[in-house]
Amino acid sequence: MHIAEGFLPPLHAAAWGAASAPFVVHGVRALTREVKSHPESTLLLGASGAFTFVLSALKIPSVTGSCSHPTGTGLGAILFRPPIMAVLGTITLLFQALLLAHGGLTTLGANVFSMAIAGPWAGYAVYKLLRRSGAPLMVTVFFGAFFADLVTYCVTSVQLALAFPDPASGFLGSLEKFAGIFALTQIPLAVSEGLLTVLVMRLLMQSSKSDLVRLGVAKLTGAGRTEEAAAR
Repeated sequence: MHIAEGFLPPLHAAAWGAASAPFVVHGVRALTREVKSHPESTLLLGASGAFTFVLSALKIPSVTGSCSHPTGTGLGAILFRPPIMAVLGTITLLFQALLLAHGGLTTLGANVFSMAIAGPWAGYAVYKLLRRSGAPLMVTVFFGAFFADLVTYCVTSVQLALAFPDPASGFLGSLEKFAGIFALTQIPLAVSEGLLTVLVMRLLMQSSKSDLVRLGVAKLTGAGRTEEAAAR
């Protein structure tokens, strides 16, 4: 998913950087408020960032000859909401560009927009919609992580199609090609990420129940039990 250094035309790179900047600035403010109001969130914030860093650093060859990877942004979006995930994702992408040559500085804005903004917002929207419909927590977590992953690759396909339209069929023809390479082949990875995120959330339900209740992810029912514990 990471668009490589120098791959986008300068105008496109600058435009995506400008589009991402307001989200990141807003996220910094949200993160600052969270840390000041709830210093105990620091460990969970660090874990969410580490989860994103590790998963998005994986490079898995796809059947089309390109490489794909999970994103890990769904977990942080569900726990702390998308604005904070925009900051965690930006930090992740910056370190990967500098230390792992994964992505790049000139394409940082485009990668931030797809992985740290569009993906988390899409995943969070699905998560909230399913929660309001009464779906079980772990079902909502799975689909939140699934769509956060998949939408990232759909947006990357749009970014590349805009930068490199097909000479004959233009933007739509190019989008069809890029989406076939990135979005369709990403579905199995998105499913895997959804399942892994459910597993991590189950572990957090055991180790950080009070934090999840405070963040509004889990709800207490009776006798101090979370809704998931009551359901079991």
